[in-house]
Amino acid sequence: MSQYIFELEMQVRDYECDMEGIVNNANYQHYLEHTRHEFLAAAGISFVEMRERGIDPVVNRIEINYKMPLRSRDRFVSKLYMRREGIKFVFYQDIYKVSGELCIKAVVETVCTTQGRITRGEEFVPYFERFLQQE
Repeated sequence: MSQYIFELEMQVRDYECDMEGIVNNANYQHYLEHTRHEFLAAAGISFVEMRERGIDPVVNRIEINYKMPLRSRDRFVSKLYMRREGIKFVFYQDIYKVSGELCIKAVVETVCTTQGRITRGEEFVPYFERFLQQE
């Protein structure tokens, strides 16, 4: 059984590549963020809706291990699963080419602020509890 709880297929656009013809490292963070936002929508709350309510999920720390580059027009799948660690929601995100090769492994730690103050993230529990994996 797969540990992933959400997957999103995307395709590399030409302008995301650098002079070497591979995706610029910073663009992987965009892929990861877009996947998290789509996951939120699938879980029943949009990033915009949260913002309107004064709730802001904020990246606290991100670690990316680059394994194999993506190139222009490559199709890939961005996958994630998550855990709750104290006040943090930690997203474990991997990107694979559709052919199966691992491109990156990332760990994204997020915290929640409400009205500008850090919280324990209880605002997310109703949306995330069915997805949270236990240690």
